[in-house]
Amino acid sequence: SIAILLYLVQKFKTPDHWYPSDLQKRARVDEYLSWQHANIRAKGSKLFLSKVLLPLLTGQPLPPEKLEFATEELNVALKQFEEKFLQDKPFIVGSEISLADLVALVELMQPVCAGYNLFEERPKLKEWRRRVEEAVGKQLFQEAHEEIMNIKNL
Repeated sequence: SIAILLYLVQKFKTPDHWYPSDLQKRARVDEYLSWQHANIRAKGSKLFLSKVLLPLLTGQPLPPEKLEFATEELNVALKQFEEKFLQDKPFIVGSEISLADLVALVELMQPVCAGYNLFEERPKLKEWRRRVEEAVGKQLFQEAHEEIMNIKNL
């Protein structure tokens, strides 16, 4: 999906903030996109699979200790994300939204859809989410997540 996003950004000449032409800003986007595969994506997906999909497929809930371990792994990645990538900036690259922010928030919505409100006790993350949703458009963002937000109703 990252390769497709990069292709689309270049093919359709999207606004520069999505994938900046400035090499230092672009390097920050690339750094996050490379890091997130083994961190936010892996840990968020693991929690989603453990809490929603596996019980749905097997009819059995995951043992609490395994669920707790998956949650703790995600919490470590979230702390790294806040400290390394967000720091004190409005967005990952700085003052404007980029593909890094979009990919990050989409990945973080999986655990949220599984019932883990990871934004609740993280004010920095919560404010960042608000800014990303506003930049994308709140209605569009909610439309994009409508199906996955209702997955627990299956």
